[in-house]
Amino acid sequence: MTPIPNALRDDRARLRHAFRLAMIFAAVLWTIKTVEIIFHLDLVHYGVYPLQPGGLTGILTGPLVHGSWSHLFANTLPVVILATALFYGYPRSAKPVFTTVWIGSGLGVWLFARESYHIGASGLTFGIMFFLFVIGMLRWDKRAIALSMIIFFLYGSMIWGVFPSEPGISYESHFFGAVTGVLLAFILRNRDPMPEEKKYSWEGEEDDDSDDSMDQSS
Repeated sequence: MTPIPNALRDDRARLRHAFRLAMIFAAVLWTIKTVEIIFHLDLVHYGVYPLQPGGLTGILTGPLVHGSWSHLFANTLPVVILATALFYGYPRSAKPVFTTVWIGSGLGVWLFARESYHIGASGLTFGIMFFLFVIGMLRWDKRAIALSMIIFFLYGSMIWGVFPSEPGISYESHFFGAVTGVLLAFILRNRDPMPEEKKYSWEGEEDDDSDDSMDQSS
């Protein structure tokens, strides 16, 4: 059996770790919704309510609350995929991005959004999606480009969510999450080291042949 190279083994371990973190967060969201239903609670008031002092708490709690099972289900798969890509591709930037998008999207909603309770993790998913796409274009290494293209292929249509659509959808959360994600991509584009470029055996031979030909011609 051919041994697995250390780099590939570390890569797989990082991917598994990123997936576990994403699944833990998704499990927290589903646990909160289950508790809300079982105990007949109304957690909507833990959302962000613009320009009200009490609504500031919602900046921290709003992304954890969802209005219905369908609302939660719609956010679950994007949360898992995008958070996995974030923690896998940019392990040094992931925590600052996750927390800053969380707070930045909520703060933007509190300052500028319509008077209503804004809930759900969609501001977070929009922020991560825009971060992953933009930073891939800025860094332009193979891994960043691959992640950027995959994310855009899966969720590129989310870009239209930053504009007003249905009355019950908080496009403001999407918009401020996206803005925060783009800004973070520029700020943190060099925080994670570039992946090592693979060098194949024939490349070294080619260099040696080139050196020999130069010596003979001199």
